[in-house]
Amino acid sequence: MGRVENMVAIVTGGASGIGRATAEMLAREGATLVITDVQEGLGEEVTRGIEASGGKAVFKTHDVADEDNWRQVVAETVEGFGGLDILVNNAGIGVFAPVVDMSLEDWRRQRSINLDGVFLGVKHAIPAMAVSGGGSIINISSVAGLRGSPGLTGYNATKGGVRIFSKGVALECAAAGINVRVNSVHPGIIATPIWTKAAVVGKESASNFFPLDEGANAVDVDAMAQVAVPLGVAGSAEEIASGILFLASNESSHMTGSELVIDGGITA
Repeated sequence: MGRVENMVAIVTGGASGIGRATAEMLAREGATLVITDVQEGLGEEVTRGIEASGGKAVFKTHDVADEDNWRQVVAETVEGFGGLDILVNNAGIGVFAPVVDMSLEDWRRQRSINLDGVFLGVKHAIPAMAVSGGGSIINISSVAGLRGSPGLTGYNATKGGVRIFSKGVALECAAAGINVRVNSVHPGIIATPIWTKAAVVGKESASNFFPLDEGANAVDVDAMAQVAVPLGVAGSAEEIASGILFLASNESSHMTGSELVIDGGITA
């Protein structure tokens, strides 16, 4: 019997990185997966892999900053699979720049995905979960949502918002007698594609804060981990997925409004 057997889960940003590892792990543990992303090719690849391993999954193209798209994804999930038990709000982007170099456009784009997307997912998942008898919402924040980081101020704002928003919604659900738990996960430096896909604005200034790959406008994750992580190495997507699985399952039934930090000791 899997740890999330017969549960229905939506995982946003499920085509790569932490989202992909989470979708694959939840499927192995018995959940039916609705994987959403804007990366259609990779999303379909993840779905085929889960099905080839005997799991159940579908892929949906999904812009998490679009409210009508959220309504559609949740409605199709409930209609197709009979309910919704788990939501993993994982989709996110990184714009790494000193605040004086960041454009308002970049600030708003990052916020729309990292924070507005979480708000919309929570808003539309809670009613569906209430009808199903309850559920678990896991919002992916970051250690950047727990403490400030130079060059990551816009990212700090979105991830700090996810953290405190999760706590407020958890208390709203509890006060209303809705059996929906809401928790946040705070990864540290994890080896995922977010680092290579991140927009590094003002490269000369940003290099004061991040070790950049030689000849590439991307952060050198291993070099950063050696300096910043007490354990000396970057974490893996699977290590974060294991924490998400725990929060998704009934093993964490007495946890809501909590923050699960998986960071190799960064915030110790």
